[in-house]
Amino acid sequence: MSIHGGRGGRERLVVIGGDAAGMSAASQARRMRGPDELEIVAFERGHFTSYSACGIPYWVGGDVSERDHLVARAPEEHRARGIGLRMRTEVTEIDLAGGRVRARDVESGEESWTSYDKLVIATGAAPVRPDMPGVDAPGVHGVQTLDDGQALLDSLSATRGRRAVVVGAGYIGVEMAEALIKRGFEVTVVNRGREPMSTLDPDMGRLVHRAMEGLGITMVNDTEVTKVLTGGDGRVRAVATEDAEYPADVVVLGIGVRPATGLARAAGLPLGAHGGLLTDLGMRVRGQENVWAGGDCVEVLNLVSGQDQYVPLGTHANKHGQVVGTNVGGGYATFPGVVGTAVSKVCDLEIARTGLREKDADRVGLQYETVTIESTSRAGYYPGASPMTVKMLAERRTGRLLGVQIVGREGAGKRVDIAAVALTAGMTVEQMTALDLGYAPPFSPVWDPVLVAARKATAKVRAGSR
Repeated sequence: MSIHGGRGGRERLVVIGGDAAGMSAASQARRMRGPDELEIVAFERGHFTSYSACGIPYWVGGDVSERDHLVARAPEEHRARGIGLRMRTEVTEIDLAGGRVRARDVESGEESWTSYDKLVIATGAAPVRPDMPGVDAPGVHGVQTLDDGQALLDSLSATRGRRAVVVGAGYIGVEMAEALIKRGFEVTVVNRGREPMSTLDPDMGRLVHRAMEGLGITMVNDTEVTKVLTGGDGRVRAVATEDAEYPADVVVLGIGVRPATGLARAAGLPLGAHGGLLTDLGMRVRGQENVWAGGDCVEVLNLVSGQDQYVPLGTHANKHGQVVGTNVGGGYATFPGVVGTAVSKVCDLEIARTGLREKDADRVGLQYETVTIESTSRAGYYPGASPMTVKMLAERRTGRLLGVQIVGREGAGKRVDIAAVALTAGMTVEQMTALDLGYAPPFSPVWDPVLVAARKATAKVRAGSR
């Protein structure tokens, strides 16, 4: 085992993880401090850096033609910018007291220690793999990295059958179900929730359910997979629940992800209720002077509920990286928190949410009013106007906006950004009704659907305050 040291007086920054948060942090630190002041060493266990995991379902479905289109910056580009990037190298231990990390070359197995002055942990997330018989059989796939996506595509090409089962109906499950339909597979989604998209309230998830069935996807809700059944060749042939079997030539696990914080846990670093690292506003790990963390391995403050939340999204990861890199580089930046905004689609149905669901508000003890309205994406008389459903939560008595969910066709999804800004600003629904939004018949009715919901919520709050 070798030991890497001897930096000629320069500080050394070690980054664990070569995707959005890690490489954003490394790149920003490099912009602020040149190679003569700061040496940067980054470790990535996979084959790719700085790629869009969110784009994998669209690559699998054929909307994105080439894997490399999902790569924002290749390893060679990072190295050309003065970042010592070590690919196919997995960090296996963090020695906080000694200020060093142990890494293993994935190909050769050789191990070495590398010392650091400052450390960034950006280990990302790992797909949830339920502990059940057969889950590791050939033909069962989690989808989190480009390597995972390639393995799934290879499996789809190799199998002669055309039956797929997706386990779980969150963002990845729903998007992968559509991708498999586009690949010509018969798709069954087995979901333990009442409706798909548990990030929505069930009444809004029902709209997604109908759209999925309209695509030819078989939805099985309120059911949990208990085991994966295999054939004589050891490959998956079906999934089983307590009372049924669903034939499958390929299985995709869309149950979600959890923070990959095994290294941090072993090092004794603080983790939250969801298993993610806890940081301060500057993304410095709590209780540590020279350790930062960002991306899918951390928990963040929800600005609406006031509680820490686990929200693994590329948008946050890139912002975390910018904040970390600025602070490591000697500047000052903060990440104040999130309001929980997300958007997705099933075919042409757009699905968006921000803020709190009913059960989130219940969990933190908030009293609220809810309204649901039906509107259209454009003026009703303008060609192409399509229906849209908006659900809004407002705090009882105060009228503070708590959350918005939107399901509709073209033009629906990004309207959630209006609500995201209002939530960040702490606006009431009454204040929202006065927002000066852009209007023309091709883009919106005279009263935008979000403002229609705000008006209705305002009336309900006023009625409840009498």
